[in-house]
Amino acid sequence: MTTLRTDTVSPAHHQPATEPVQAFGSLLRQWRQRRRLSQLDLALEAGISSRHLSFVETGKSLPSRAMVLRLAECLEVPLREQNLMLLAAGYAPAFPERPFEAPSLASARRAVETVLAAHEPFPALAVDRHWTMVAANRAVAPLLAGVEPALLAAPCNVLRLSLHPGGLQRRIRNLAAWRAHLLARLHRQVEATADPVLAALIEELRAYPVPRGVPGRAAACEDGDVCVPLVLDTPHGVLSFLSTTTVFGTPVDVTLSEIAVEAFFPADGETADALRAIAVAT
Repeated sequence: MTTLRTDTVSPAHHQPATEPVQAFGSLLRQWRQRRRLSQLDLALEAGISSRHLSFVETGKSLPSRAMVLRLAECLEVPLREQNLMLLAAGYAPAFPERPFEAPSLASARRAVETVLAAHEPFPALAVDRHWTMVAANRAVAPLLAGVEPALLAAPCNVLRLSLHPGGLQRRIRNLAAWRAHLLARLHRQVEATADPVLAALIEELRAYPVPRGVPGRAAACEDGDVCVPLVLDTPHGVLSFLSTTTVFGTPVDVTLSEIAVEAFFPADGETADALRAIAVAT
């Protein structure tokens, strides 16, 4: 039976945005530059003239609500930031933001629980936009033996749990490669969302000391590897995992758009056998 751990949701995750409202034109320009698009590129994508887009960015022209959403879609702006763009243009937010434990999201929670339970005896967990763990299946806990209790206390950040010296860091055999993989993934997320909390998190993770002998750059993968595995020393032996990420399709709720399920699959037969044995023993 999978337990949904809504107590681990960071309060900032489901509170309405309180950031100062910027001018819409300034926000639009920031997102366009972040996506490395010229005014002409974006205008063509949105089906408007580059002159009109220039007027919007400089504040000489006020876009309609539909235009705000069209430009945001062309720029692949996350739903949370689309709401901020609408506010900046003088319109009400388009996308609701409800706590993950809200009754209206019950079907989504059941979907997450179903996915996590179905993945047993292999580990899987669900995280929010800041990598706070909101749910985990029963196969996760046995892999966390020896982790400092403070890192497991709510809200539990899974990236901090992985790379902190008091977390799993000392037990990850391919620490250089796994650390580089996580930092690169987080960097892409910061680039995509412009989230200041994630920007601070990546600086924190980069500052963690690493054990002597761990190369500063990721070592090359071994022959036959198809992706970077997580190779973990555990009381049950050396376990090797491949990971996948699942998100909700076409979400229209801010919270739901930011939930992801991280599922770990055994990378070899020995790991699969060990995980099945652990499940039977527990």
